[in-house]
Amino acid sequence: MQTELRHLPEFLTAEEFFKLMRIGRNTGYEALRRGDFPSIRVGRRLLIPRAAIERLVQEAVEGS
Repeated sequence: MQTELRHLPEFLTAEEFFKLMRIGRNTGYEALRRGDFPSIRVGRRLLIPRAAIERLVQEAVEGS
């Protein structure tokens, strides 16, 4: 999966992130609101850095 992540853009929109993580829209926005996933607000858009996703996946792999 980490190899596949390198092909992603530097920042994903919230919708792209939800699709990648296979979570629903409401669940995803709630998780972003709680700060479960790091995000950057640019105007009205929420962007999730690819580096944060890579760290999240790496921590999950190391934790199992």
